Amino acid sequence: MHQIIHLPREQWKDAILPMRYTTNEYYEVNLQSTPDGFSVDFRLTHTDEPIVMSPEKYDFPDKLYQDWWEGAYAWGVVEDGRLMAAIETCPESFSNRLRVTELWVADELQKQGIGRRLMELAFEQARRERRRAVILETQSCNVNAIGFYRHMGFSLIGFDACCYANNDIPRHEVRMELGVMLEKPAKVTPGELEIREMRPGEAYEVEAMTRRAFWNKHRPGCDEHLLVKCLLADPDYLPHLSRVAVADGRIVGCILYSRSRVESVDTVTFGPLCMEPEWQGRSVGKALLDATLPLAREAGYPGVVIFGEPDYYPLHGFKTCEKFGITTPDGRNFPAVMAYELREGALADVHGQFFEAELFERFGEIAAAELSAFDADFEPLEKQRFPGQWD
Repeated sequence: MHQIIHLPREQWKDAILPMRYTTNEYYEVNLQSTPDGFSVDFRLTHTDEPIVMSPEKYDFPDKLYQDWWEGAYAWGVVEDGRLMAAIETCPESFSNRLRVTELWVADELQKQGIGRRLMELAFEQARRERRRAVILETQSCNVNAIGFYRHMGFSLIGFDACCYANNDIPRHEVRMELGVMLEKPAKVTPGELEIREMRPGEAYEVEAMTRRAFWNKHRPGCDEHLLVKCLLADPDYLPHLSRVAVADGRIVGCILYSRSRVESVDTVTFGPLCMEPEWQGRSVGKALLDATLPLAREAGYPGVVIFGEPDYYPLHGFKTCEKFGITTPDGRNFPAVMAYELREGALADVHGQFFEAELFERFGEIAAAELSAFDADFEPLEKQRFPGQWD
């Protein structure tokens, strides 16, 4: 199978994508003005005179990382230093959509599923970034491409009858805008989830779920599932506070607590807190927090201190540690270091350096030594780079 890799801007900027095709079909566009409004019709039509498209016909051939796509990101297939396929995306922040700005597969690699795999990366990026739609531009004479896009779920969302020239309609090259609307995940309903303690024999299921949850999130691949394995065997793990979320007999989320401290004051931390990709955005994390924070309160801890997503945890009452005078072991503070008071004012007199369980300090060395062999026990997943990864 051909490997798809990230195409860095610094290496692939202005790389030409030699788009070319010949067709005897096009979508004829009939645009009429009526007293009541407008009538538009796109109809597949045959022509005896072939329509030939090639880079030589245009002053501005398709290229990667053109200057006006400031947030562009590209993947592709490279063989013997030659670019053989590519997809480029660019977020539309003002509309919260993801635009596919380029998609090209060399003739030698067509009909091998590479276009589908490239498009699936765009959909995965859109899911990760919580975009509401994936959109793209094509031409009314690019019939094969339109067929592929429709097979991938795209439909017509608009057009421009004079985008390329004033005679686009008679030239059979009308700009078409196609899009896929991405549904917002439905929130969990009462009774849909069971929140309970992990049972004997469920460790592998939790590890596999964690692996899927974090795969390619912060880096290509992940190591959080190995962290779960180590944490479950660690003396600082707190099983009486930790919980899994179960739906239809399947573990779809977890929150794992462990001991921590701020100077000499005992606190708790949690992590991983995660859920299956298809359950993300459905308030499973909220359900796990709502079930476990009271348990930590009842256990007598003053607060929970974490390293976490600064866009997520403040929605659930967490505040940056600088508000409590709590810092990292090296005296620093940044938005990902947060704390939650389990009782009002419980952290008012708790100041100083925050320390996680000793496992977290040495986990990097553990992962370097054990991750590759440990990963072999799980289903194959493709490592890939995405925008926003840490490394």
